[in-house]
Amino acid sequence: MQLQLAGEARRPDRESEDFAAASPEALVLLDGSSSPAGMDSGCRHGTAWYVRRLGVHLLARLTDRADRAIADCLADAIVETAALHGGRCDLAHPNTPAAMVVAARRHGESLEYLVLGDSVLVLEFTDAPPRVIGDNQRFPDGEELRRRVWSTVPGSAERAALHLEYALAVRAARNRGDGPWIAAASPRAAGHAETGFVRLDRLRALAALTDGATRYTERFGLGSWADALRLLAESGPAELIARVRAVERDDAHCERWPRGKAHDDASAVYALL
Repeated sequence: MQLQLAGEARRPDRESEDFAAASPEALVLLDGSSSPAGMDSGCRHGTAWYVRRLGVHLLARLTDRADRAIADCLADAIVETAALHGGRCDLAHPNTPAAMVVAARRHGESLEYLVLGDSVLVLEFTDAPPRVIGDNQRFPDGEELRRRVWSTVPGSAERAALHLEYALAVRAARNRGDGPWIAAASPRAAGHAETGFVRLDRLRALAALTDGATRYTERFGLGSWADALRLLAESGPAELIARVRAVERDDAHCERWPRGKAHDDASAVYALL
């Protein structure tokens, strides 16, 4: 795989909670689950720390354990990362650091993939339209509350209160059996990821994007997924993110395109096969 990566924090004064890494045969992309200011997590390390360590452990497992299914590699990486917290972190806390995950690797004559959460993997075929995999852990019970968040003024006390209410509702439901699943401290989450194989001779390229980067297509409608893949091929992931940022700046009050955050961490990986 010939790989290009780019990422940008949502604000210059904040550390990105995304993480991307790759080897010639595998890639990982993680999007940390942000918490409203002041919400306790039970962890002394934080989300950025968590996503980097989970991402590194997952990439290692993908490259050195070809005998393990990709979901098992994620489960192993979750267990290994949980052990790094130490006894001072409460991993049973509903707001313990967590992340969406995209992973892919060459496995013989196929590409093996995994997606958990609202990040996506886009496959570009030689003989068919692009296939988008992901955004597979939705929270239907929270949709009305999320729309109420979007209807308020960014930066207002009302939005902050509703955002906290929504975040608490999501965390009360996730990784509980009937709610959304996310990579946190329990390896059970890996069993809820979307996984599969695609023959390499059918693929031209692939892209992995966090939801801050998928705004190009899914929130702002700047082009189709075919357009996004073309842009990635011709100009690279940094240009796609730059175009997302330009729209965000032009709609700083989230009036034309309602959304929870005016800006979000954005990361993208493009691999030519």
